[in-house]
Amino acid sequence: MAVLKIILTVLLVIAELFLIVVVLLQSGKKAGLSGAIAGGAETFFGKHKARSFEGKLQLLTKLSAVVFIVIAVLLAILD
Repeated sequence: MAVLKIILTVLLVIAELFLIVVVLLQSGKKAGLSGAIAGGAETFFGKHKARSFEGKLQLLTKLSAVVFIVIAVLLAILD
């Protein structure tokens, strides 16, 4: 059981560091507003937003948050 806790703790640290990096890579809401005012509204509301770098970052953020929560709950159950 102790080995499983150590493995899960290491995975939790990796997941939280990855989550921090992915969130920091995203552009802020302020950048989106100024881009929309300057004519970037087409890219913001475009059909292919999920294929863009921002769309992939949003997906990675959601997935890494789910992984982080699942590992944290597993560690809480094992305690």
